[in-house]
Amino acid sequence: MSNSNHNDNHPHGTSSPSDSSTTSENFFNRFRHSLAYIDALPQLTILGLIVGLFTGGVIVVFRLLTEQPLSYFMAGQPDNFESFSPRDRVIIIFSGILALALVLKLAGKKYRETSVGHVLDRTHNHQGKLPLGNCVVQFAGAVVALVSGQSVGREGPAVHLGAGAASQLGQWLRLPSNSMHTLVGCGVAAAIAASFDTPMAGVIFAMEVIMMEYTIVGFVPVILASVMGTAVSQAVFGKHSLLVGSSDMTSLLELPYMVFFGLLIALCAAVYIRLNIFALQFGKYPVFLRLFAAGFYTAVIAIFVPEIMGLGYDTVNAALAGKLTVYSLLIIAAAKLAVTPVVIGLGVPGGVIGPLMFIGACVGGVVGTLLPLLVPEQQTNASFYAVLGMAGMMAATLNAPLAALVAVLELSYNPHMIFPAMLVIVVACVSTRQFFRLNSIFIEQLNHSGRQLDFGPARQALRRAGVRSIMDNRFLTCSRKLQPELANQLLQTNPMWILFDDDGEKIALRAADLAIELEKRKETAPSSDEEPNAALDLLEIPGRRLSTIAIDDTANLIQALELFRQTGADGLYVAGSYGLSAGKTQGIVTLAAIQNYYQPKELKNVMG
Repeated sequence: MSNSNHNDNHPHGTSSPSDSSTTSENFFNRFRHSLAYIDALPQLTILGLIVGLFTGGVIVVFRLLTEQPLSYFMAGQPDNFESFSPRDRVIIIFSGILALALVLKLAGKKYRETSVGHVLDRTHNHQGKLPLGNCVVQFAGAVVALVSGQSVGREGPAVHLGAGAASQLGQWLRLPSNSMHTLVGCGVAAAIAASFDTPMAGVIFAMEVIMMEYTIVGFVPVILASVMGTAVSQAVFGKHSLLVGSSDMTSLLELPYMVFFGLLIALCAAVYIRLNIFALQFGKYPVFLRLFAAGFYTAVIAIFVPEIMGLGYDTVNAALAGKLTVYSLLIIAAAKLAVTPVVIGLGVPGGVIGPLMFIGACVGGVVGTLLPLLVPEQQTNASFYAVLGMAGMMAATLNAPLAALVAVLELSYNPHMIFPAMLVIVVACVSTRQFFRLNSIFIEQLNHSGRQLDFGPARQALRRAGVRSIMDNRFLTCSRKLQPELANQLLQTNPMWILFDDDGEKIALRAADLAIELEKRKETAPSSDEEPNAALDLLEIPGRRLSTIAIDDTANLIQALELFRQTGADGLYVAGSYGLSAGKTQGIVTLAAIQNYYQPKELKNVMG
């Protein structure tokens, strides 16, 4: 027999090492348990700081491994693949393909899924638990892909690495599932901030694309994580910004042309998404064949258009500076648009965000250069439209208008970009959604693989709370049969439930029913033939009993609800998962408690 409240009393005197370790463990357990509640802002903020520093370090290592080899072989210009001969470019690409094939072959099929789509699936469908194996494959695969000039970006892998670092930290600390969602957001924000040197955009991207909700409890830790990620990155790489030649529109008469520009960006975004989904259809073929096809396709086009290789930031800077001709911009944009979504769909573990900004800059440069020629009275600057194209392409393809707007503001340090960028972003996003009937590229990828993300308000609310926040810890555990005197002693502590074991199954009996049975025995004792001190069988007395099954104390309310649905259990008993509480019952959760948690206050007042 035991009580739900366990107090470990030690004799007075000098504390032993075991005492201090027990105290530390108890403190950590209290910290973990406090995260089960929806108002755990201070605790999540501390974790956000830790995640930001940790993720910033991971991204710094990732960037060093991708940038330093290229800087060494390209005389300080890490994106200058154009300096290689066509033969050397082909050799570099296929060397990378062979290395990628080896990495993915050794990893096994279940660890090959990477990038942002994988992060979304694990965050929303698997309680934010990202497998370490996929993170390792993403890290190694992205390094190989970027160093070998594959036509992919580094920001998608950075998102996966940031989310994975945060998730692994949370799993190692055995934090409640409801806090993992925010933790992953912290990792993503820090990763984007450390990659782009854009802390605000990192926060908005995490909230808009990954977490898909805005709450104060989520915002504050994510902001701090983004700041820490940026600080670590700037400590190593310094500050970085894109300089735009023209700071503002020349006239409001440009607005109609910007609407047309937004439509053009939407068309490019739709083509990008469609090509990526088309390439995903070849996933049934062996990975080596798909990678060989991706390498061959990239190599053929790179012979004639070497600008598509690697990150291409040198080409973006050239477009922003107005150094490229209209013909060059058209060819480069078309080649990048044709190659990147296809090779990513074929299995090259790279990102889509950098290439989107590359394409947007080139398309914007074309429009900004041609507009004065077609409309002589309208003087424009190509670099200004190049930045607008970057914002529009990112917003339309990722369905992340606010993240794209903030990214452009931070990259350009130019507040005059906000007004025109807002117009281009709105037109591009609405056109992509309504005219082309396409969602975010990541959602389209998940839909293609048959996985759905449920963003309903009920699911969002239930995911924010852990089972410990609603469990009833007013319980006692005892054997199935007990003497009336002992039963009376148990009831003196005013428990709500009596938990007992029946052939390996834990049964919860309402304590009030036991009290009624004892009172009934007192009243009928003089006239009854039954022995007054006969043992009580808790399985036989009238009352409400719950057949319960175990749920981990790190679970959230969504997991509890799904367990009710899958098993048909009457109740759940919360089992400890760490340290001294491991395996011990912590409390009881009923379906009514979950329903009561989500029921609006106004409805509770009406129902009285």
